[in-house]
Amino acid sequence: MPVSPEHFAAFILASVILLIIPGPTIIMVITQALAHGRKVAFASVMGVGLGDLLATSLSIAGAGALLAASASLFQALKFIGAVYLIWIGYKMWRAPVKIPQISEVDVPEAPGHAVTIFRDSFLITALNPKGILFFVAFVPQFIDPVLPYTPQAATYVLTFTALGIVNAALFAYAAAGARQTIRRPQVMKVAMRTGGSLLMMAGIAAALTRRAG
Repeated sequence: MPVSPEHFAAFILASVILLIIPGPTIIMVITQALAHGRKVAFASVMGVGLGDLLATSLSIAGAGALLAASASLFQALKFIGAVYLIWIGYKMWRAPVKIPQISEVDVPEAPGHAVTIFRDSFLITALNPKGILFFVAFVPQFIDPVLPYTPQAATYVLTFTALGIVNAALFAYAAAGARQTIRRPQVMKVAMRTGGSLLMMAGIAAALTRRAG
């Protein structure tokens, strides 16, 4: 095993605690699952997974140190991510509510819809420099100095990504299951607008957050 078993167990526990706290990406996954069901929610989950993989890989490769050292780069990426988050939240808030009358298995999705959902969830996850900086600060706590760094870092990146996918999938599955019992358009509209509002609030908060240091 390329990592210390004790450190790996501690990393998994800390990651699970971190992931179960819903953030902007999980809010989007839940909202999309409520609105469109499991098939489209799966695309959102995969987008979150790829975004996590990119962000954590970049942090290990040194992007985190670059962001920590460059205030202008950090601010630029932060505001790009914040604006995109607000835009996605606004689109969710304005999206029309569609209540299925038959099993979602029999309802074909519009071509390219899943691709759009995948893109949005990927960009929301990847365009988050604070997440990259957090991972830079998070991983070294579990690195065993007597073992090679690269295999340990790769193991933690892949593990965190896998846990993130499982976490998002569980939220999506639960939300899609609840969708089958929510048939009233007004209830769905409240759910969609609540999710959209939370995403916009998260984007505003990200834009207003000052860079530490």
